[in-house]
Order: sequence, then structure tokens, then C-alpha cells
Amino acid sequence: MRVEADGTVDVTVTVNGRAVTLAVAPRTTLSDVLRDRLGLTGTHVGCEHGVCGMCTVLLDGEAVRACLLFAVQCDGASLTTVEGLGSADDQHPLQQAFSHHHALQCGFCTPGMLMSSYDLLAGGTYSRDTLAEDMSGVLCRCTGYRGILAAVADVAETHADGVPPPRAAVPPALVGRTSGASPASSLALNARKSASSDTSPAEAPGEIPPEITAPTGPPTATVEVRSELASGVDDVWAVLADFDRLAACLPGAEMTADLGDDRYRGRATVGLGPVSLRFDGLAHVVEHDPVARRMRVLAQGTDRGGSSTQAVIRLAADPAEGGGTVLWADADVHLSGRVAQFGRALAGDVSRRLFEQFAEAVDEAARTGEAPTTRTSPLRLALGALLARIRRLVQRRR
Repeated sequence: MRVEADGTVDVTVTVNGRAVTLAVAPRTTLSDVLRDRLGLTGTHVGCEHGVCGMCTVLLDGEAVRACLLFAVQCDGASLTTVEGLGSADDQHPLQQAFSHHHALQCGFCTPGMLMSSYDLLAGGTYSRDTLAEDMSGVLCRCTGYRGILAAVADVAETHADGVPPPRAAVPPALVGRTSGASPASSLALNARKSASSDTSPAEAPGEIPPEITAPTGPPTATVEVRSELASGVDDVWAVLADFDRLAACLPGAEMTADLGDDRYRGRATVGLGPVSLRFDGLAHVVEHDPVARRMRVLAQGTDRGGSSTQAVIRLAADPAEGGGTVLWADADVHLSGRVAQFGRALAGDVSRRLFEQFAEAVDEAARTGEAPTTRTSPLRLALGALLARIRRLVQRRR
């Protein structure tokens, strides 16, 4: 099968006893699908080179490194993650033993240790003499391994006739942090897609778009931009109040559908060096005050490679002294997946440059009464942010 660089492949797997079908890019790793698409974040990602063992899961009953497998390699397979081993209400004996022997401290290696030890005990190759070597494929930095080895040995002796199978204890639905889709809904969406190739699942007749909720936890980057525009404040607010013109001012962005109730669907392209990310997303205007000229927007987007972004964006327009407008734009940006690997500093720089270019486009749209004619290249936007960061580092060293 040949797939284009920005194409996807439908993959069907059974995860913790439940079948799910997902459209994934060929380059997407199994660990990214489990964490970012299905919300099974118990599979931890450490080195991403297959060394640390944190991402160990069971593939058709055999222990594998999820970071070294592409999701497309797992089509038709059965997967068990640590969530399927047992739950808080119905713990597996291994989980109980780890707790009893205090075989965890920070807990980061624990999922890998649990799945690796289950594979060892279920495989019938357990030996007390070689236990330390057999468990050496998962690294730990907290416990000194003694509690871990004691827990595994305890279960081996207690269940000499064979370790109990995984409980396959999963939530009622596998909910992705970015898609909000369960396996049942994913299967239904793919079925509708197959039935009508001209209608995408998200835009199928009668399909209710997912709700956007404000992201929780600390943001990857916080951006505050203050821009002085030549256009009058009423003209600037007219652009902000018109979401078609507003979206056209964002570099690399395009609005594709008005979903009603101040909700919109769109897409955006962001270039970071050799990496090009194409996000499909939603935006919801949750606050809109024409008197104070203030608005707040919740936005979320997903890339076919598994990256996701969420943002809380606040915009305000105030009259400037002597005419013109002061445009305030600030955002809390939350990133996950491979895009988050670029780090907080670069993410903040790119976001800041985006809002600076956005302000210039708003000024042009306010002056002409039309959508802006000059659109900034996403690649130039990213390179500009990188160069600005390099200049700041050089000046700091001087």
C-alpha cells in the first residue's frame, strides 16, 4: 500500500477487549495513538528509542515497545495496556503486590514494569535466580529495584499455577484527549465515511460537533501581545466581530464551516523547519462584548500525525491616544504530541509571531474593509520566530 505524505490509513485494533477503528498517518507510533487518540495515558513515553521500557504493552499477548511500532503495523491485533491489567476497584495481583511491597515511588516506570513482569510470569520462564536480569529491560530511577523484584517474586509464588489474565478493565468508552471519540463512535464515523466518500464524518448530516472545553493544567506557553494599529477602534472591532474576516487574518488558517451557536470549523498549517503540521479544528466564541470590545475564544485542533493543540484566546480593542487602536491579544496554548517536543520557548516564540502577524492583517482588513490580501507563509512565520530567538540569545551572551 502506498500512502501520500499527508494521507491516513484506517487501522482496526482491539484495545483492552474493545474494538476501535482509527484513521492514522503511516508515521504515527503506537504509543502516540494510545496516548493522544485513545486517552490511554498509562502507557508512558520516556526515551522513545526502545531503551527505557516505559511504553511496554502487550501485542497479541507478547510484550512490545509501543514507541518502536507504527500503529499501521498493529492492524487486526489485540492490545493490552496497563489500564487493561486492572483497575482501582479490581486490581490485578501484580498491582496489589507492587503496592504492598512499595515497588513504586514516582510511578513513571510502573506501567512498563507491570506489563513486563506480567509477560515474564505469563510466559512461564520465571526464575528467581534470573529475575533481576529478566526485569532489566525496564529502567527505574527511584526504588532501587528491590521492591519491584520482591513484588514479582511474591506473585510468582502466590500464583504458582499461572498468573491471572488481565482484567481488561477499561472505562465505558475509550475517550481521546483530542478527538473526544469513543471506539463505538469511531466505528460509526468510519462506516458513514465509507458509505459516502463525499461527506466527511465531522460534517455528516445530523452529526453534532463535539463540544470544546477549556483546557486544564499549566499551558505549554503563555503569550501576551500588544499592537498599535493605525485603523480606528470601531473598524478594528468590526473585523474581530466578523469571524470570516477574523479567521482570514490568522497566518495559515482557513475557516471551512459555520456550525452555528458561535462555533466554527477550520484548518491551519504550521511549518516548523522540516516539519509541516496540518491541523483540523474547532473554535467556539464563548464571550463577545461589543460594548467593551472584548472577546474570548476556545480553540482546539488535531494533526493527522497525532499532535494536538488547545488554546484559550482573549482579544480586546481599545482606542489609542491620538487616534488608532491598541489591539490586545493573549493566549494560553496547550500542546501535546510531537509538536510539544519543540519546547515551551519555541512554542511561545511561534505563537507570539503569529499574533504579531495577525495584528498586521487585522489593521489591513480594518483599513480596506475586506479580508487581508497579504498572507504570511507558515514557514516564514516559524523561521522568523527562530531567528528572533537566536538574536535574543546572542544579545544575552554579549
